[in-house]
Amino acid sequence: MGKHFNSSIKLEVLNKYLNNEGSLNTLSRQYDIPRSTIYKWIKQTRDGKDITIRQKGSGRIKEENIDYKERYEILKKYQAFLKAQRERK
Repeated sequence: MGKHFNSSIKLEVLNKYLNNEGSLNTLSRQYDIPRSTIYKWIKQTRDGKDITIRQKGSGRIKEENIDYKERYEILKKYQAFLKAQRERK
């Protein structure tokens, strides 16, 4: 079974990629996450899926569709959180 990453890591990596703060290769090396995994998260996000929600059922993990506006709001809140964290340092 593959390695699982928590939601905060997924969002952090996705946020950096979307803000052009790292390429797939750079983020893969920096976080020790396979490049293919990061690419899958990007593709799932573009397809409107929430990469942070995992539901188990029938031995499979089901992904829930999420509204683009809702996903945008989640990312916006996460960006504000990261900015506040940086300002504290």
